[in-house]
Amino acid sequence: MAEPGIHFLDARGPDGMRLYAIGDVHGRLDLLVAMHNQIKAEIERDLVADWRVIHLGDYVDRGPDSKGIIDFLIEAKARDRRHLMLAGNHDIGFLDFLKTPDPEGLFIRFGGIQTALSYGVAISEGTSVWFGRAETAVRKGHQALLEAVPQGHVDFLRSLRFSATFGDFFFCHAGIRPGVALERQNLQDLTWIRDVFHDHTGLYAKIIVHGHTPVPEAEVMANRVNVDTLAWQSGMLTALVVDGTDKRILTMTIKEA
Repeated sequence: MAEPGIHFLDARGPDGMRLYAIGDVHGRLDLLVAMHNQIKAEIERDLVADWRVIHLGDYVDRGPDSKGIIDFLIEAKARDRRHLMLAGNHDIGFLDFLKTPDPEGLFIRFGGIQTALSYGVAISEGTSVWFGRAETAVRKGHQALLEAVPQGHVDFLRSLRFSATFGDFFFCHAGIRPGVALERQNLQDLTWIRDVFHDHTGLYAKIIVHGHTPVPEAEVMANRVNVDTLAWQSGMLTALVVDGTDKRILTMTIKEA
């Protein structure tokens, strides 16, 4: 028998715990630092007894400081285990490129050039035809990146969880496949799914909080919340805040210099 669904308006977080779910960062360390500072200020101001800060993935690519993002998150997790980090498809794509330098893969085609630059590695620009010198440049860039990326960064990326659940909320990077129980979701769907998830209007057992698909502002639906506001380009990083039955959207805005 199917578990009854829950509407966003009725959903609540765990008693005594405030949740912050932060959308896709994509190398915008300035925005992530600003968001964390705001969260810290709120927790101290409101004397919050317990909390979780859940990062929904896509820490790397496109923006200017992927390396800085990973350093920051590693330090945050070491400081307090209540900082949780989930895997995004770009984070997995970074690991995939480190393993195999595919010139047609996600990393090279969608922002990995900027990730490599944050580690001080220049992989040939404008290589739209992948043969001859262009392909050789990718292989050389891959080798240089292997030497530049700290093992701690690789370990961090490999350690990322694919989902988390608190109260009436299920957190993941991209979304879920309708009709499949939350505990049986495919990892590919959790990091890549789009249309079949977005088009589904029925309620789920929990509210799905996700990023992955950019929207101009947070998208709050009956069955899901999308907090990917294209931070790397828009200069706006968005989070969902849940405190008991209270829910609100928190944004940080910094235009890139």
